[in-house]
Amino acid sequence: MTDIKVEEKWQRKWQESNIFPSDPNNKKKIFVTVAYPYPSGAMHIGHGRTYTVPDVYARFKRMQGYNVLFPMAWHVTGAPVVGIAKRIKRHDPWTMDIYKNIHKVPEEEIEKFTDPNYIVEYFSTEYHDVMTRMGYTIDWRREFKTLDPHYQKFIEWQFRKLKAKGLVRIGEHPVKYCPECENPVGDHDLLEGEGVGINELTLVKFELEGEYLVAATFRPETLFAATNLWLNPDSEYIRVKIDNEIWIMAKNAYDNIFNQKKDISIESGINAQNLIGKQVKNPLTGAEHIILPAPFVDPEYGTGVVYSVPGHAPADLIALIDLKKDEKELEKYKIMEEVQSIQAIGMIKLEGYGEIPAEDMIKKLEVKNQNDPNLKEATNEIYKLEHAKGIMDKNTGEYQGLKVVDARDKIIKLLLDSKKGDILFEFAERPVICRCGTKCVVKILDDQWFLKYSDEHWKETTYQCLEGMKIIPEEVRANFKYYIGWLQDWACSRRIGLGTLLPWNKDWLIEPLSDSTIYMAYYTIAKYMKNIDPEDLNDQFFDEIFLGLKSDSENPYNISPELTKEMKDEFNYWYPLDWRLSAKDLVGNHLSFHIFHHSAIFPRNKWPRGIVVFGMGLLEGNKMSSSKGNIVMLEDAIETYGSDVIRLFLMSSAEPWQDFDWRENEVKGISKRLDRFFEFSERVEKMYGSKICLEDHKTVPNVKKPINKWMIAQVNMRIKEATEALEGFQTRKALQDSFFLFKKDIDHFFYRIEHETEDENAMSEIADVMVYVLGIWIRLMVPFVPHGCEELWEKHGGSGLVSTTEWPQYDIDLMDEKVQKGEEIVHGLSQDINEIKKVISIKPNKIHVYVAPEWKWKLFDIANKIGKPDIGKIMQEAIKQNVHDNKKEIAELAKKIGREMTKIKYIGKIDEYSTLNNSIEFLCGEADAKVIIYDKPTYDPQGKSRNAMPYKPAIFIE
Repeated sequence: MTDIKVEEKWQRKWQESNIFPSDPNNKKKIFVTVAYPYPSGAMHIGHGRTYTVPDVYARFKRMQGYNVLFPMAWHVTGAPVVGIAKRIKRHDPWTMDIYKNIHKVPEEEIEKFTDPNYIVEYFSTEYHDVMTRMGYTIDWRREFKTLDPHYQKFIEWQFRKLKAKGLVRIGEHPVKYCPECENPVGDHDLLEGEGVGINELTLVKFELEGEYLVAATFRPETLFAATNLWLNPDSEYIRVKIDNEIWIMAKNAYDNIFNQKKDISIESGINAQNLIGKQVKNPLTGAEHIILPAPFVDPEYGTGVVYSVPGHAPADLIALIDLKKDEKELEKYKIMEEVQSIQAIGMIKLEGYGEIPAEDMIKKLEVKNQNDPNLKEATNEIYKLEHAKGIMDKNTGEYQGLKVVDARDKIIKLLLDSKKGDILFEFAERPVICRCGTKCVVKILDDQWFLKYSDEHWKETTYQCLEGMKIIPEEVRANFKYYIGWLQDWACSRRIGLGTLLPWNKDWLIEPLSDSTIYMAYYTIAKYMKNIDPEDLNDQFFDEIFLGLKSDSENPYNISPELTKEMKDEFNYWYPLDWRLSAKDLVGNHLSFHIFHHSAIFPRNKWPRGIVVFGMGLLEGNKMSSSKGNIVMLEDAIETYGSDVIRLFLMSSAEPWQDFDWRENEVKGISKRLDRFFEFSERVEKMYGSKICLEDHKTVPNVKKPINKWMIAQVNMRIKEATEALEGFQTRKALQDSFFLFKKDIDHFFYRIEHETEDENAMSEIADVMVYVLGIWIRLMVPFVPHGCEELWEKHGGSGLVSTTEWPQYDIDLMDEKVQKGEEIVHGLSQDINEIKKVISIKPNKIHVYVAPEWKWKLFDIANKIGKPDIGKIMQEAIKQNVHDNKKEIAELAKKIGREMTKIKYIGKIDEYSTLNNSIEFLCGEADAKVIIYDKPTYDPQGKSRNAMPYKPAIFIE
């Protein structure tokens, strides 16, 4: 691994040489950004992968001659740090443990964490330091925080633009909400429940003695097949007054409903066990249903009241079957006779299923009881099938013959219009927990501000923007299309937290994702802001800079025309953004918003050009989680392995869009491989015989020996493959070629030239090749292990910093397929000889090798031109060209040729005789016997020469 002191040395030299700050010039530009971090904790190894990918790309493009901008900022908007500060203030044990033992914050610093601003300051400073230690080529002049007053002016401008276009509205909407923070929450505000959606359920009122047991359901159309209600007898239930009605529900469900209904209050508790056996009235059919005990009912989900449809819900059918067998429970509630008489009712026709589809599905998936893991799958499967293909059948009155989905909509409308039902919003999964530690609820906000992602015109413009973008990997484009279509209005404001105030309503803050959509544009001018009063930044200023719109006013803002022009030119030089990199879990919000907002605000020629989506991080096979302590801190990893090892492992373990797994043993293995890379230069210098000066070996050496030509061909092939891979952000593939396979080529080369170590002339040519290889290899590895490469470059006479030297260029003419194929033949022959030696178990005296005769090459050429193994056509053309006198031999080879050509990559005739003779010393040494090569079988006592094929010489051992 690279020594830590060596890494620090080069980090200082990079800073002193000022090579990474980027200003407009006459070069082609590349502008690459990655999601700016939310600094509420220390950097972990997952962050290391996130920020190393763009750095590798930035270094690569810089070496290619591009002017590259790679900036960084700090996203400190939102409520998470406020929640953390609250928990620190009350000395919450779990939070204190996380920050002391996971994030390694000193005791005296933690005491200051009661101020959310201090948390941000502390960790953004730490991030900056660790990013520097990782060797990132960031232009730190453009650093900002989203709380900076200049940036807030930029956000205000953006939102006024959107509002003027009719894309912001006030209204009512269900949102994830933290009762403790008194704030809507997004995924970034959560400890648990990221990505959990909000479902709309129908509440159905079952009358009981003038009051209502209210059940929540996705499927109100199944009321025609209801048989009973389920209550959890072990849970607390309450009587709740809503709009002068009394609803009975589980106490644990109250908080969620309380945040969605007006005029709601708890009247009293009620003993659920006293309700078992009573009858309720079905609001749709008028039928009476018995209330039955069900410990499986979750009192926190919905209302804690469930109506049972055993004909179409496998869980209900299994529960009913189990209850019928539970004599003790039936006796306890004196409901034996009633329960035994309940029969499942069928009401939906589904092709391939009988009258009771739930029964068929249970049999199909072999569900045994309520604890069977297949029960959930059975329930989901029947629901999907009936939703997609079900038809309302008998027992459904006027709805008979309708598709299930159509009947459902009509029945929901009927229940709502008749006040026999209501709507409830519920999380698709639980728990959903805020970073402050509080369980979240779904709340209806009726004075909330929303971004109108539902607007069809806006969606269409966003689709057009997506159409012109590169998406890596390409298959994620379908996800973007889905989410752009799926997204509805987004709650863009909060009451509590850090951030920019909504410009037209200062009671609200703009929420974290909504202020992080076009900040890449701000990077282009951020370096100028320290000399500008934020009060001088108004909408006319941003209009001119970003949209080229001149104000009619004489002095629209207090900034000189010269400085305005400089900023405007800077923006126009860097924009549009070339690449945006972020995690795959942000496709449905952050990254889609990025496309929405650019398409709404900027002209087409400033729309973003590309997005790269990242996979997630695992630690020893398990999901990384700071909150659960399953994490490796990046600074700790640097101290243990050094930055170069971390960079090399993270870039080689998986492609950026794939999930990676940090495994300690594999990291150690990479460290050893990197050591061998560094040792290679010492071996070359020893072979060269004096101090190397890489500046004297920039051109390709002129060589005669085939093995040296082969090495040069391999080098150029590796350059080509690595270059193409990096152009597409394929860091793993690039390293396969530039590191792992390159090392394999070098090992093979050393193995092949072992017998020549005493030949001074031969070694002179070999040494020149190896110095050339060293210069190429160092430059190919710079994006991945920059510190070690700088050290090697300086040590071996490279000019200047290798980080700013030219990326290696490949030469197609040097990638000679015939040279590469020739070496393949030599290597293959050596292996074949040794395999035969193992079989005969006798030490040979002589080995006779026969190359294929001319007519066989001609026959292969014919077959190659025909393009498929058509024996008749091959024979016909061979006879026409008179390639060989013996038609029987032609026929025999024509039959084999199809099979042979699929095994080999045929590139035309090679002078096998010369190729093998040029490697005779190697072959003799490998065989430990005299090897004789024949172009004509002048000595062939056993007729082995007739087995010789193109690329596959025949062998006779004696």
